[in-house]
Amino acid sequence: MSHLKVVELADLVAAPYCGKLLADFGADVIKVEPPQHGDEARRRGPFPDDAPDPERSGLFLYLNTNKRGVTLDLGSEQGRELFRRLVADADVLIEDRTPGELARLGLDFQALRKINPRLIVTSVTPFGQTGPWAGYKSRHLTTFHASGQGYLLPMNSPDLTREPVRGAGYLGEYDAGVTAAIGTLGAVFKRGRGGPGQHIDVSKQHAVMHLEKSQLRRYVDDGVAPDRTGMGRLLETLVTGKDGRYVLIILSSQIQWKGLYKAMGEPEWAARPPFDTQAGRSANYPELRRRLQAWADGHTAEEIFHKIQACKSASAPVYDAEAFLQSPQLAARDYLVEYEHPAAGRLTHPGRPYKFSNVSWQGERPAPLLGQHNDEVFGRHLGCSQDDLAKFREAGVI
Repeated sequence: MSHLKVVELADLVAAPYCGKLLADFGADVIKVEPPQHGDEARRRGPFPDDAPDPERSGLFLYLNTNKRGVTLDLGSEQGRELFRRLVADADVLIEDRTPGELARLGLDFQALRKINPRLIVTSVTPFGQTGPWAGYKSRHLTTFHASGQGYLLPMNSPDLTREPVRGAGYLGEYDAGVTAAIGTLGAVFKRGRGGPGQHIDVSKQHAVMHLEKSQLRRYVDDGVAPDRTGMGRLLETLVTGKDGRYVLIILSSQIQWKGLYKAMGEPEWAARPPFDTQAGRSANYPELRRRLQAWADGHTAEEIFHKIQACKSASAPVYDAEAFLQSPQLAARDYLVEYEHPAAGRLTHPGRPYKFSNVSWQGERPAPLLGQHNDEVFGRHLGCSQDDLAKFREAGVI
């Protein structure tokens, strides 16, 4: 995808993550930031030693690897003209502005397609470009709960007095970024077969909802709204090993139960009613969980995991950051990638979660400093002279 040119006009997580995924595939992604303060992610932690620094935000540094960075004031006519020149030969524009904002600047899809009919514009917004909520602003907490996901968490709560919780970190934002990247690549492939440029309208709310459709669909099918108590369904449970680490045990089918039963040494209670059927286990879940925990008390988390896996049932240790980084599986796949950043120093980032059999890959560049590639992009690419660039800087355009 090295031939693909992408312009990214986006802040924080969802749309920048879309750009990051395309950059990791080899696309030339040019990130556009406001000259004064840049992407809002620069002001979000974590920061080394908890000292805020716009060039050392862990969130920004992760989300913007392999991109080039420029600054533009789109509030000025000169800034808007440079932006038009930037997208004139681009393949994709990724943007996350409130619906109508780019139209007021003359930079929306309808305006840009006149200068670049092949342009694909991917818009990532909380609730999409249409509908009564289209103009609403939102943070991750809002869109995550508007999707219905939050109402299901934490799963297997004892009752509804246990309030719902938000998704960890920016979980829903990353979901939306993945959705946007898939939609963008689909439009690129369509255009490659003779199709036109097009506008992709991504709703964060719908992207998050899409990943939990198997539960939310139950209301559509039978009028029953699932909730976080887990009543009437038995999927999985957490137990704690004697070393204090959590292990997830899957209980979603009779086959899974047979493997777990064998791993536990075929205890007599597990072969008698009510625990010998899925319905009985579901109806007596609190007691089942107490018995599973009593068995787990005698083993470490790793022992529980390997015992259950060896019996061809499903289980997974719940890793914290330390355990994950020390995993031999992680080391065997060379997942972590090192970068040298001019302000933050040597950094280790997660690499790509996939491997190609005929393509080797290493991280090419760290996240850009604010305006780092202004001369390279506006000068060499767009043909602006040094005098022009000096005037743009003096006027605050770049």
